[in-house]
Amino acid sequence: MRLERRAHVPLVLVATAPLAAIAVALMLAAGLIAAAGVNPLTAYAEMARAAFGSRGGITELLTRATPLMLTGLAAAVAFRARLWNIGAEGQFFLGALTVAWAGHFLLPGVLGGPMGMAALMVMGMVAGAALLAGPAYLRMRFGVDEVVTTLLLNFVAILFVGLMIEGPLRDPLAFGWPQSVPIDPDYRLPRLVERTRLHAGLLVAIAAAAVVWLVLSRTVFGTEARALGHNATAAGFAGVRLTRTILGVACLSGGLAGLAGAIEVMGVTRAVTTTMSPGFGYAGIVVAMLAALHPAGVVAAAIFVAAVFVGADGMSRATGVPSFIADVIVALSLLTMLVALVFTSHRIRR
Repeated sequence: MRLERRAHVPLVLVATAPLAAIAVALMLAAGLIAAAGVNPLTAYAEMARAAFGSRGGITELLTRATPLMLTGLAAAVAFRARLWNIGAEGQFFLGALTVAWAGHFLLPGVLGGPMGMAALMVMGMVAGAALLAGPAYLRMRFGVDEVVTTLLLNFVAILFVGLMIEGPLRDPLAFGWPQSVPIDPDYRLPRLVERTRLHAGLLVAIAAAAVVWLVLSRTVFGTEARALGHNATAAGFAGVRLTRTILGVACLSGGLAGLAGAIEVMGVTRAVTTTMSPGFGYAGIVVAMLAALHPAGVVAAAIFVAAVFVGADGMSRATGVPSFIADVIVALSLLTMLVALVFTSHRIRR
C-alpha cells in the first residue's frame, strides 16, 4: 500500500473534507465525554442549544467569531504563500495597544466619527504588519526560519504590552487593575443588536474576507503569492519578485491580525489587558486549516470554532463536563483536518 498524489482533486472531496474532519473530531471527543459519565448526544445537544438556541448565544458566538475570522484570514494568506506566520497573537496585541494609545492620546479632538474609526483600524493594521515584516525580511535576506521568529515575537509583544499598561499607558482610574487607558467613546463601534456585545466589527471581518478573496484570486499580486506557495524556485524563474511578494504577503497577513486586535478594543474591551485574548492568534491557525486556506471557508470555520467555545460553557453548566473539552475538540479538529488534507490530495494504491 502506498500514497499516490492525485492528478485531479474533485471539488466534492475538497468541500466534504472539513465536514468529515469535524465529524471525526466530535466522535473522538465523545469518548472523553462518555468517560466523564455523560451521554455524548446529551452533551452535544446542550452545546448546540447554548450556542444557537437563544439570541444571547448567537450574538455571543458571532462576537467571538469576529477576531477569529481576521486571525484566520491572516494565517490563510500567509500559509498560501508558504510564509509560516505563527505570530498572529503578538500582532493582535500590538494592533490593540496601538489603537488604545491613538484612541486616547492622538486622535481625540483631531479626527472623530467614522473617519477616526477607520484611522484607528489602519493604525492597528500597520502595527501588526510591522511585526511580521521583520521576520519575513530576515527569511528572505538571511534564511532565518520565520516559524521561530514569529513564535518568539508573540512573547516579546505580550511582554511589551504588559510593560506599557503597567507604565506610561496605565489607566489611573482602573483601581490598580492592569489595563491601558480606554479609547475615547467616539471611537467605539456601534452595536448591531441592542443589549448584546455584537458590534459592527463583524461586518468589517466579513468584508475583509471578501477583499482577501478578490486580492488572492483576481489580482497579479494574488497570482504571484499563490505561485510562490506552490514552488518558490519556479516562481522566481517565471519572473515573480520573491522578496517583494513575500513582504507584501507579510504586510497583508500581519495587518489582518493587527486589525483583529484593533476591532476587539473598539468593539468589546475598550482598553487593553494581557488577558483580552484567549488565544485568538493561535486559534486562527486552526480556523485557516479547517477552511483549507480559503477566505470564504474562514468565515464558516470561525463560526464553528466560536460555537464550540460558547457551547462548551453552556454544556459545562448543564452536564458538568469541563469546558476544557472545547480546547480538545478544536485541537482534534486540526489534527483530523490535516489527515483529511492528505487524503484529499493523495489516494491509496495497492
